[in-house]
Amino acid sequence: MLRKLYDWTMSLAATRHAEKALASVSFIESSVFPIPPDVLLIPMVLSERAKWLRYAFICTISSVLGALLGYAIGAFLYEAVGQPILAFYGKENAFEQVAGWYNEWGGWGVLFAAVTPFPYKVLTIFSGATGLNLMIFVVVSVIGRGLRFFLVSWLLYKFGPPIRLFIEKNLGLLFTVFMVLLIGGFVAIRYVF
Repeated sequence: MLRKLYDWTMSLAATRHAEKALASVSFIESSVFPIPPDVLLIPMVLSERAKWLRYAFICTISSVLGALLGYAIGAFLYEAVGQPILAFYGKENAFEQVAGWYNEWGGWGVLFAAVTPFPYKVLTIFSGATGLNLMIFVVVSVIGRGLRFFLVSWLLYKFGPPIRLFIEKNLGLLFTVFMVLLIGGFVAIRYVF
């Protein structure tokens, strides 16, 4: 099953709709969707390594625009939309105790979430709900998301064929590691913050 999903993703990466799909996933992942854009970015760069800069740029810009949607959800729709999303991630009760601290140090939190597998959408919504300075939010998001996506894309460009062979040989293990990191991010939200 994993092999079929991998082959399908690799074939999607080579279609004329791949860039639109990458932009869409990058956008929505920054505000509500739990699956990171790396699922498309990695096979797209491996499929067409010469476009690594373009793909990283699409991912970064779309992700930051999606982060602004998350910020708006937090700022304008916190009770109707933001609270249920935070509740999904187990953080509905943490708002009051963290809000004051977050406005002072939140830029670092956004940077951390933008670069790591930590669920970025939680902090985009939280940033809007607490009123984190919008300019700080945008600058840190551009730096963090850019760092993440350009680094991943560059590494795939630089070491593409060996990485592709490694992925294909260790698909099950890599899927397990990815799921552990994804679930670990959600667990960290619930119990650490």
